[in-house]
Amino acid sequence: MPEIFFVVGAKGGVGATTIATQLATHFAKTRPTLLVDGDLSGRRAGAVIFNAIAKIDARRAQDDFGLAEVGPNLTLFEMAFSIHDGFTIKPDKIEQFLRSISETAKTIVVDAPQPFAAAVRPFAVRAAQFLLVIEPSMLGVTGGRVMQLELLKFGVPDSRLSAVVAVRDTKGRVPSAEIERSLRIKISGELPPVDDKRFERALVTLAGKLDTSPQQADLLVLQPSTSTPLGERRMNTREKSNGKVNGPVAQRASDMMSERQRTARDELKAQIHREVSRRIDFAAIGANADPLRMEELRTEVEGTVNEIVARNPGICSAEEVARLRQEIIHECLGLGPLEDLMADPDVSEIMVNGPDRIYVERAGRIEFSGKRFNDEHQLRLVIERIISPIGRHIDEAMPMVDARLPDGSRVNATIEPLSIDYPTITIRRFAKERLKTEDLISKGSMTPEMADMLRACVESRLNVVISGGTGSGKTTLLNVLSGYIPANERIITIEDAAELQLHQEHVVRMEARPPNVEGRGAIPIRELVRNSLRMRPDRIVVGECRGGEALDMLQAMNTGHDGSLTTIHANTPRDCLARIETMVLMAGFEIPVRAIREQVAGAIDLIVQTSRLRDGSRKITSISEVVGMEGDVVSTQEIVRFDQRGLDKEGKLVGGFVYTGVQPSFMRRFEEYGISFQIERLSSMRIAVAAW
Repeated sequence: MPEIFFVVGAKGGVGATTIATQLATHFAKTRPTLLVDGDLSGRRAGAVIFNAIAKIDARRAQDDFGLAEVGPNLTLFEMAFSIHDGFTIKPDKIEQFLRSISETAKTIVVDAPQPFAAAVRPFAVRAAQFLLVIEPSMLGVTGGRVMQLELLKFGVPDSRLSAVVAVRDTKGRVPSAEIERSLRIKISGELPPVDDKRFERALVTLAGKLDTSPQQADLLVLQPSTSTPLGERRMNTREKSNGKVNGPVAQRASDMMSERQRTARDELKAQIHREVSRRIDFAAIGANADPLRMEELRTEVEGTVNEIVARNPGICSAEEVARLRQEIIHECLGLGPLEDLMADPDVSEIMVNGPDRIYVERAGRIEFSGKRFNDEHQLRLVIERIISPIGRHIDEAMPMVDARLPDGSRVNATIEPLSIDYPTITIRRFAKERLKTEDLISKGSMTPEMADMLRACVESRLNVVISGGTGSGKTTLLNVLSGYIPANERIITIEDAAELQLHQEHVVRMEARPPNVEGRGAIPIRELVRNSLRMRPDRIVVGECRGGEALDMLQAMNTGHDGSLTTIHANTPRDCLARIETMVLMAGFEIPVRAIREQVAGAIDLIVQTSRLRDGSRKITSISEVVGMEGDVVSTQEIVRFDQRGLDKEGKLVGGFVYTGVQPSFMRRFEEYGISFQIERLSSMRIAVAAW
């Protein structure tokens, strides 16, 4: 197995790509070396540096691998050529590629992505050393600590991690000893800018500390193929000198990635921003702007970019101009750095803790995105752009707001004085296609037998409460269960922020309204529940009970509106019952606890508990029936539960669904409504030895 070095920057622009490129070029002088461009955002930095875009695209058209010979003994592997490609690449494909070149590539240098996607795991688990590139400043050390924690979450221990200090400015520099104390890792090297005369010597010193491989004089070209030995073809003198490698690699990397050119690009971008801001009032453009107007504005922005770039030739390549144009459009007309995250189908939550701290949730796990806003002003502008089309306002008098994006995503934003450090944005995203029963079964959230029982419960008009914590899948399950409601019934949905996606035709959707700027005009969920009783509903579906509306919901369930559905924040079915009691008391009436519990026992038939588990998966962890009162206590019996048995080697939860063996009392209800369901179906699941 080749020696693998994983190079990652503490933040964008710190020089990790330059260092990875130069290290690979150095190792290629003595052995076959592979440089991996792990950036999954489609920037194609490696291909630009080596002028290899055409070569890689031609190779990808042949066998779907982005490879190019970019120098003697040096091959570039581009993992993703577009952001869509980056989102869809599979670890299995990378594992296959790594096996195919493992016998001939003596050294692999990975220019690692941020965040650390699963696709790079095959390289990460085999890496001999992880190099964390940081700037020697307080901000750089703080960023290094954040990235260190991200690496730890990815499974990288500190013992395999060392720091590389990218020295650009000695003003305010944090001493190396202080960096080592703060990060508790060793510094492997200190590198000046690539165009500094001292860079080459510092690079050789760093490579010498890392290098444990024997020198290889043969020059081999990496060609991943399972049919032909990878080291069979050698580069001869003609190939080295016939112009395929356009100029010295080190000099090209130096030219492309120099500090001077980065500064020129930043100045050009700032100039474009000033000009488009002078021509267009972006603060007045909302997230729900007219599509035709947005297309006109996009054309105007593109024209401004082209105009200013034409007046400043030679600063950016054609590929860089295209990236710059897209960045400007996102920042001026869209949600800035959030645009790429909003386009990622795997992102279910976006959490902005400040201009340079943007986190996302993928597959139930939170990870650092590596994206950032230009400054706090741009962050505030995005907040205003989200809330202005729906008539909301945010200022010191009202520093918190909830809103909804055109695609249905739910947004919460806060500013000072509530947010002490920076404004925050939290975006809960929903799949474009509503998940169906088959999807939850395939994801292991429930079994076909459980789905069949829940179907029968909804069709026989049982009152169902879905209980669970934040992000546990309550709304998704509510969407699935509502799909079992017959199409000929009138359904009233009531939500604080509209999220439900019912496909029946006879549906009336109602959404609570917050107060206006003057603090008036609020219409809470409780009033909507009371109003829905006058609308001749067959079913009432409340997106979430949070307060006094629980009393009105119980009364509706107890007065002929069977088959109602709602969700509640609670960690267990027993906690769910206690929380309902508390919410009823929040209605402002002095009701004896005994009376509340009798209402609960008479109204609620079934509690379905959902949970987000340690491995990030979401499952139905319990289905319990409310069977009545025993003394002063609401009595329940568990029918199905998820039995956890630990984690496997990959961190996935080990366990299974079990049937407790009880006979639900609502089986008689199934017979009354002519619903077909045999309890023996649950008996096919594993039988619990003992109930909780």
